[in-house]
Amino acid sequence: GMTDYEGERYRIVVNTTNADFWANPGLTFKDVVVDVDAGKVSGPNDNDFGVLCRYQDTQNFYFLIISSDGYYGIGKVKNGEQQLLDPPQMYHSELINMGDGPNHIQATCSGENLILSVNGDLLAEARDFSFSEGDIGLIVGSFDMAGVDIWFDNLSVRVP
Repeated sequence: GMTDYEGERYRIVVNTTNADFWANPGLTFKDVVVDVDAGKVSGPNDNDFGVLCRYQDTQNFYFLIISSDGYYGIGKVKNGEQQLLDPPQMYHSELINMGDGPNHIQATCSGENLILSVNGDLLAEARDFSFSEGDIGLIVGSFDMAGVDIWFDNLSVRVP
């Protein structure tokens, strides 16, 4: 896989199946609102991409994701175990621009509240107490097919 800038955009490519790649700036945040535009360059629509928050290490963080085939979810990895918080499985939404996108993703991690919005509309909310601070990041994942290639642009991080 690859995580790197290409021109004005950041790209994450996952060239293996059932894998997640991410990038972090190496900072610590408590409560944040992360906004980013994202879309598919190439690869299967059965993918996932979005934002990490309160990243502790590779075994402990929250993720707020959508997919190119219109699914979304909020979850966490705690002690290496992945769990969707809300919805309890990936749900479909017509609010997500499918295929190549683009989509505007907003992830809010404030107190125990985790909120995922896309294109200005609320998709999901969850509550969890596991992590109170940590890094942010961008994540891309593959399932049964490799070759997921996602671009990110216009990243902003602010205090809610």
